[in-house]
Amino acid sequence: MKIEKVEPISEAVLEEIGFSWHTDLDGSSYVADEIVVISEDEAEEYYEAVNEIYEMFVKAGDFVIENNLFHELGIPFNLVDLIKNSWETDQHWHLYGRFDLAGGVDGKPIKLIEFNSDTPTGLFETAVIQWAILKHNNLPDSQFNNVYQAISDNFKRLIVLDGELENFDLNYQGWKILFSSFEGSAEEEQTVKLLQKMASDIGFKTDFEYLQKVGFSEEGIFKDEEQFQYWFKLFPWEGIGFEEPDLATLLEQIELDRRAIVLNPAYTLMFQSKGIMKILYDLFPDSPYLLETSFEPLFGKKYIEKKMFGREGANTKIYDEFGSIIKETDGEYGEFKSIFQEFIEFPKDENGEKYQAGVFFAYEGCGLAFRRGGDILDNMSKFVGHIIK
Repeated sequence: MKIEKVEPISEAVLEEIGFSWHTDLDGSSYVADEIVVISEDEAEEYYEAVNEIYEMFVKAGDFVIENNLFHELGIPFNLVDLIKNSWETDQHWHLYGRFDLAGGVDGKPIKLIEFNSDTPTGLFETAVIQWAILKHNNLPDSQFNNVYQAISDNFKRLIVLDGELENFDLNYQGWKILFSSFEGSAEEEQTVKLLQKMASDIGFKTDFEYLQKVGFSEEGIFKDEEQFQYWFKLFPWEGIGFEEPDLATLLEQIELDRRAIVLNPAYTLMFQSKGIMKILYDLFPDSPYLLETSFEPLFGKKYIEKKMFGREGANTKIYDEFGSIIKETDGEYGEFKSIFQEFIEFPKDENGEKYQAGVFFAYEGCGLAFRRGGDILDNMSKFVGHIIK
């Protein structure tokens, strides 16, 4: 891998632009003082890969619904009707997600690790910080990164419902979007407020409210007495299904009665479940982008065990070909079902540190960045920007 040293942005400037989670628990900087150097061809390969992979996810979603495979994906039963309704109704538009990938910058093929389709992290870093790094270092303005515009265009598609953005006209609608995150998390709040700005910039009336204070009734979704036609929540769908069953029931009624639409749509939970990786491999075993994935251990090769809805590398195990554990992490997701995926090495720099590519998707591939860490990337991994040269 090609790595270039850069001068880091000061903490004061980062905080000035709203990026307050710049320091990890051990006191080290979360944002690396290096960037990855890629070529135009490599950027194009990432773009083409995620576009093709998303099309496979859509076909896999159809397959899950047609064959009622929700239990196999670990999806709670109280979200199934919400998922089906959102899948069948055009107004439920997938705003954005992030594909995690191995390969692509080391002469090796791009391989899908998983799809963070519902509440992906790293948006603020990808859309804002890595551009700021280039500007701060007087480097050419060259990245595979139009995340801000792409998601803004997807907000327009809530109205036009297709790719024909020249038909967009919000003036006569007056529709409003309420944006929500949990109180107490600066990262989540600033991520949501960045999305709110994207929607406001194109003409939506918007507001923000903490999740704990949003009002719900059979009539819809409210902040105080004001009703909203859309609600964007940075709260995973599986969390609603497992932890807030009454809310799941109410949201189903709200959506079926067309009182409001929730973003990202409920069907993104099918994509978020790592069980979909097994469905994908069954449907497309010859795809160059997929790793062998099973609901059973993959004896005879090195493989990794992950939980259906695990996050930040928690509750992950790496096995050798004989089924012995090489490495594992603890976590809070142990009650979820497991999937087993063929192990793949991440690209390495000259110091042996490993890099996972993350490509945001909003109607199409729209932004690349990297995370640096070990074989299992956890919440201590570093954010690494990029430049095209």
